[in-house]
Amino acid sequence: MEEYFATLKKYNFWEGNVPELGYYRKDYTDKIFDYTGSKLVKVLVGQRRAGKSYILRQIAHRLIESGVDPRNIFYVNKEFTDFDFISYYKDLEVLLKLYREKLKPEGKVWLFIDEVQNISGWEHFVNSHSQDFVESYEIFISGSNSKMLSMELATLLSGRYVNFEVFPFSYEEYTGITQKEVKKQSYIDYMESGALPELFVLPNDETKRNYISAIKDTVLLRDIIQRHSIKDPKLLEDVFIYLVNNASNLVSIVNIVNYFKSNGRKTTYDTVANYISYIEDTFMIHKVERYDIRGKETISGNCKYYINDLSFKNYLYPGFGYGVGYKLENLVYLELRRAGYEVYVGAMRDKEVDFVAKKGDRLIYLQSTYLLVDEQTALREYAPLEAIKDNYEKAVVSLDDISLPSNKGIRHIQAWKLHEIL
Repeated sequence: MEEYFATLKKYNFWEGNVPELGYYRKDYTDKIFDYTGSKLVKVLVGQRRAGKSYILRQIAHRLIESGVDPRNIFYVNKEFTDFDFISYYKDLEVLLKLYREKLKPEGKVWLFIDEVQNISGWEHFVNSHSQDFVESYEIFISGSNSKMLSMELATLLSGRYVNFEVFPFSYEEYTGITQKEVKKQSYIDYMESGALPELFVLPNDETKRNYISAIKDTVLLRDIIQRHSIKDPKLLEDVFIYLVNNASNLVSIVNIVNYFKSNGRKTTYDTVANYISYIEDTFMIHKVERYDIRGKETISGNCKYYINDLSFKNYLYPGFGYGVGYKLENLVYLELRRAGYEVYVGAMRDKEVDFVAKKGDRLIYLQSTYLLVDEQTALREYAPLEAIKDNYEKAVVSLDDISLPSNKGIRHIQAWKLHEIL
């Protein structure tokens, strides 16, 4: 037991130890910190390596700075092999009991459990301690599988948790960590690289490529192949490659099945649909439904998929024809999601609007295009927005060097300034 306690001590904030905190992500920590002091379980979800662990440690550090005794922080990261001895929730119970015996913390204990889905039965631990009225606990957990977390939390903690989705660095965070000036060129640099936190400590493209490849392999193997007993791992990876290389395009599962069949690969609709669902669960890909702007309802059939981070495209599959306009659209989608919007692809008869974004009472229609290089391009991009007869906000986002004046109530926004209006 002593070696287990030594491991716990190694990664905690006791006796002046400060685990690595990384680049401070104030937007996330502010939002999460607003919920401290309640019995609500704080749940951070998102793709592996998107920065959830750093944010948990930043919150713990912020609690200490606000006066919480470091000895009242209990932090476990199941991604670290040092914690392999915790496989079942009762192992975690034993470790928590050992911690209380050794440190004898007074008052509330703040529990931080990173990558909680790697502990079998974790939901029993969280449910028990979040509702413990004898000993006071406040719980923060993170996970990389949306379906598993949402099913367990909805079953046991209905209404007693709050969810935060963590994305890779925004452009604003990118310029903060790189100290680059906010302008078109740095935005293009952002677009042509990637935004996962660890990329910024790697020295060159080769190490970055190896890092991104390792993430992809780990997610596919540990989070999908092993968990779901996948019978055709090569097909799973090829489905992922297809989605990456067709991001920002309207696709259907039937089209994907036909694509593989035309290449001599036997598969079925259900297999491809399941594989896509599993990839979505890992947050590496996001599905966006079409939305009938006139009928105010979603439309089944074709949809779009966006990559959680463009590093998968830029470092792993750069040879496939993929214009800057598609990458820009992907980044606009991610920026809308970071800002808390529900996002849809807008449809009305023969026209399509790239994004219908909703948050509370606010609704924005957005078109995304590389450049408004001539009058014909401008007419093409503005026409779908002009055809919408309601009075909600409308905007065109592009990489033009100059900001154009409003046209019939439609704003033009340079991509690197998008976050300012959201």
